[in-house]
Amino acid sequence: MATMEECRAALDELSGNLAGANGDVRAAAALDRSLSCHITDLDRTFTGRLRDGRIEVERTLDGPPSERAQIRLAMKGDDLVAMVAGELNFARAWTSGRVRLEAGFRDLLRLRTLL
Repeated sequence: MATMEECRAALDELSGNLAGANGDVRAAAALDRSLSCHITDLDRTFTGRLRDGRIEVERTLDGPPSERAQIRLAMKGDDLVAMVAGELNFARAWTSGRVRLEAGFRDLLRLRTLL
């Protein structure tokens, strides 16, 4: 099972990947939205913002998110680490239910480029 430190490092790496992306991926990530990522097996949540192509983690909370973020992710820590490492395909994990992504319709349309 991935630790909170490994999950935080994976989010930081994902943020760097998004910031360094070009074209459609960069445009898709150039939102300004509240974000939560609930690590289900650790029952901890990272909250922050997706802003200017970067993930800015502001807080780490016990349990599921207390407020409804505009973009909501939920997954096991190992799945987060594997996705960022390129070992787990996000689209397959999402369609199989291993990863949950909830957002408004327009945001989902923009975020699909990241899939």
